[in-house]
Parts: sequence; C-alpha cells; structure tokens
Amino acid sequence: MPNSLQMPTDARISLADNLRRLGAISLFIWVFFFWGCRTEHPYVQNAVFKDNQEIVVTFSGPVDEAWANNRANFSVYEKAAPDIVADLQAAALSSDKKKLSLRLAEPMNRENPHTVILKEILAGGKSLGTASLTVAKPYIGTLVSILIGAMIIQNFVFSKYLGLCVFFGTSRKKSTAVGMGITFTTVIAFSSILSWALYQFVLKPFRLDYLQVVVFIGLVSLTVQGVDTIMRKVNPKLFKAFGVYLVLVIANCIIIAVPLTLAQNEYNLSESLMLALGAGLGFLIALFLMSSVRERIEFANIPQSFRGLPIAFIVAGLFALSFMGFSGMSLF
Repeated sequence: MPNSLQMPTDARISLADNLRRLGAISLFIWVFFFWGCRTEHPYVQNAVFKDNQEIVVTFSGPVDEAWANNRANFSVYEKAAPDIVADLQAAALSSDKKKLSLRLAEPMNRENPHTVILKEILAGGKSLGTASLTVAKPYIGTLVSILIGAMIIQNFVFSKYLGLCVFFGTSRKKSTAVGMGITFTTVIAFSSILSWALYQFVLKPFRLDYLQVVVFIGLVSLTVQGVDTIMRKVNPKLFKAFGVYLVLVIANCIIIAVPLTLAQNEYNLSESLMLALGAGLGFLIALFLMSSVRERIEFANIPQSFRGLPIAFIVAGLFALSFMGFSGMSLF
C-alpha cells in the first residue's frame, strides 16, 4: 500500500523549481544590495555612508584606539577627483572597537563613489597594512533613485515642462488620461531599450553621436508603428481601446528626451529601463492628477474668461509648485 503522505513526483519537481527560483532571486537581491558595500581589505567587513557627512567602517575585529583617534591615518575623497581630499572633522571608535565613524566637515555627494584610505591599520599592536576602500551606495539604490527621480522628483511634465501639448490635450477625462499614460509608458520602454542598444553598439562605436536626434526620432516612429501593427493583429479590442493614443505618442517630446538623457549620462541597460519607466509612470501620474481636477472644474463656478485652457494652465502651475517640494530629495 503506497504511503499517503508521500509527495507526488510532479509536486516534488515543482517544489524544487520554486526553491531554485527563490535561491536565484535571493542571490540577485544580495548582490544588488551589497555590491556598493564591498571592500578591498580582509580585515574590513564593509564601509557605508551613514549620512551626507559621515562614513562608517566596520572591521572584522577590534582595532587599536590610539590608531583610530588619530585623524592623520585617514583620508577621504571622491573616486573621480583623488586630488581633492575632504576635510576630516572627527574620527570616533565604537565601544566594541569594531566600528570607525569618519565625520567630514562638509557634505558629500553620495551619488558619486568615494575612496577611503586607512593608513597602516593597527589591531592588537600589529600592523595589518593600508586599506583602500570604495564606498558607494548599493546599486539597487541607484536604480530606485533613477526611477523615483524621473517619476516624481524630476517629473518631466511638472519639473521640466515637456510633453505639455499632449498633456493638456488628453487630460480632460480620467479614462482618456489613463489610456494615454499606459500606452505612452509601454511605447517609451520599448523605444528606450532600442535607443540604448543602437547608441551603444552603432552610434557610439562609429562616432555618429551627432546623428542622435535624427536616429532617435526615426526609431520612435518605427517603434510606434510596430506596436500599432502588433496590437492590431494580436488584440483588436486592446487596439480599439488604446490605438487612438499611439499617434499622439510621436508628438510627445518626452519620448525623445529620454533617449537623449540616457545617452548623455552613459546609462547601462538597467538604468535606461528605469529612466524610461520612471518617465512613463511620471507622465501617467501627471495625467491622472490633472484629469481628476479638470473633471471637477467642469462643474465649478469659474469666470467665463478662465474656462478651458486658462484654468488648466493655472492648475498645472499649482501642480508644478507642489512638485517642487520634492526637489533635492534623496532616498539612498
């Protein structure tokens, strides 16, 4: 008689597959979170930014207090500018002598990686050599910063005032705004990936950077036509719902600004995708907010001279002032 508690073969295979996927995802997250905290010395566990003026170095064991209190043993500078050494205000060692806090006199730009030099580390009276540590925010933080930055902090509509013609034309109703936002986000994601590949493997190697604008405009038009054809054949209902907005995507200057931005900043594929998604979702948020207000304005008692675009410009200006409150915000 077979054991009733025995797991079926298919279930065991499915469980093993799920465990492998979970392990791969965990490894991916671990690498992303700790990639910016790696060190180049065996006695140093990690070196991280605590805030804009402090770096914390964690050792594997205790270090000598006299060595840690001597600020001359440490130097900090941006990796891209090694000649400009930061002014060290204080150096403090924790009670267990395993954490060293380096306080700088002026704020650091945590967007750029920094180098920390620890001269002749002393532990138990023995010299462990000089350590050169790279301190950078985790790579996942860079990706999230690009996404949130394009979506909210540097919103292309309310901060850079791009895409206003399509923005005012499609923000009268929520249904129209959501449809345009979803279509735009989809198209800009595809076009940005293609633009990145074309720039990195064709324009840049052959020194054709001066053709960026012309090539990106043509690529956007090709992407829109491709999405239009695929949507028409694969899902006619979806095409009927969103197909009318595809033509308007070409008229949106944000879809050209994103490829130019990723080319200028030399973003890789992941960063380019985050920028595109952030720009698309930011445009969707702007459309939804504006359409929500404009639907209510239709029933408001507004002077005749302010009806239509005048009051829409005033509302957009108020939203722009509100989004200025996010300026300078840093998540990582």
